[in-house]
Amino acid sequence: MECPACGGPVTMEVGPDHPLSASVTDALLAADEDEQIVVARNCWACGWSEERSVSIDSIETTEGDTQAVERAAILDDIMSEATAIDDLTTLKDALAEVRRQRRLTTDGADSTDNVDSG
Repeated sequence: MECPACGGPVTMEVGPDHPLSASVTDALLAADEDEQIVVARNCWACGWSEERSVSIDSIETTEGDTQAVERAAILDDIMSEATAIDDLTTLKDALAEVRRQRRLTTDGADSTDNVDSG
């Protein structure tokens, strides 16, 4: 973020009941109803500063889909593993195996459908 007065770098601090390292996102997610979060922005180059406060009127929470969360975590693990592989042959082999597994799963589902409908 740039200072609107001089274009220098701006720091943000969340307060008053949050550690200096807290982000605005973390403060919002940890907030309770009727809580007020103050965000101070400061430019150390020219001295510009601004305080904004956010009042939490209500909080709505919905439960996530546990399968979607698990799937996202597994995909993240797969991507981490794949990006760590430098050998092109190993990557090609891994892709071929994934596609083979998908074909087996798809073919197995199709044959089950055909048995049930016949």
